[in-house]
Amino acid sequence: MNSSVRVKRSMRGLGVVCVALATGLPLAAQEGQPRATLGDAENGTVYSVAFSPDGKLLASGHEDKTIRLWDVASGKNTATLKGHAKFVKSVAFSPDGKTLASGSDDKTIKLWDVASGNNTATLAGHKSLVLGVAYSPDGKTLASISQDDSIKLWDVASHKQTATTFKQARAFISSLAFSPDGKSVATGNGDKTIKLLELATGKRHTFSGHQGAVNSVAYSPDGKTLASGSFDKTVKLWEVATGTNTATFVGHKLLVNVVAFSPDGKTVASAGMDKVIRLWDVATGKDFANLPGHPLLIMALTFSPDGKMLASGSFDKSIKLWDVPTGQKDNAEKGTTPLRKLTP
Repeated sequence: MNSSVRVKRSMRGLGVVCVALATGLPLAAQEGQPRATLGDAENGTVYSVAFSPDGKLLASGHEDKTIRLWDVASGKNTATLKGHAKFVKSVAFSPDGKTLASGSDDKTIKLWDVASGNNTATLAGHKSLVLGVAYSPDGKTLASISQDDSIKLWDVASHKQTATTFKQARAFISSLAFSPDGKSVATGNGDKTIKLLELATGKRHTFSGHQGAVNSVAYSPDGKTLASGSFDKTVKLWEVATGTNTATFVGHKLLVNVVAFSPDGKTVASAGMDKVIRLWDVATGKDFANLPGHPLLIMALTFSPDGKMLASGSFDKSIKLWDVPTGQKDNAEKGTTPLRKLTP
């Protein structure tokens, strides 16, 4: 791992990614190896993964139009949710874990009762593919983004769209989530920018600095720092209060598709087309571990709440579960063969 780090102080930017997190897994793995691999070829590309708030279930959105629910303790596929007419691009658990939201290329958002697996509501309104869904921290509002360049807000209790639809013309929105205080929504965009939208006022802040499309953005847990990953192969950190680009991490050989902050805010994970998950120390800017287990583009990535585990989903049609390495570089690069495969 001969990655380098550039620190820049003049660029400005904001961003966020929304992911659902888990408490961990009972399986054990050697450092740098996946704990397990879930899924099979019939499910197709894994576009999104999310853990239930209690960490007992894992949800995955697939190319085959389904959502799979996995029991974390046993590794068994406990339910397959069917109803979407096209690819499922995003899944997110509600904060109480009782409802799962999914966004699809069929232009709809579906809400599912987790206990029964029933589709309780279908939210229609977008004019193109739904690329992302995210719950507000209080669980009362669901936000969605679409290839129609709009951000829509939905009242969770009534299943109705709120009066406001925010358009971002020609921004090519690719990622979305709420700020930790629930007052703002931020997006990463294909026009190389990161945009922050204040929900109460509708005021927008646009920040530039990447030289390619911004595929993913993620808040630190305290909301003071954001990470972004881009087609330009870099990961950038931004100070939220000032919009200053505080650091640029260089190491990926191809585009960065997804970034995630650890729960303690000390580590950023990134992954993309070079098929390697990199873990970066926020304080020093150094990548202290490489996890090269996927043979194809990595689409999804998230930390568990205790920061000890990562889940990743890939174009290779698999989900890998990782113990986050605790040592330095010389302890992090090890074999990548899963300890066992978990199948439906």
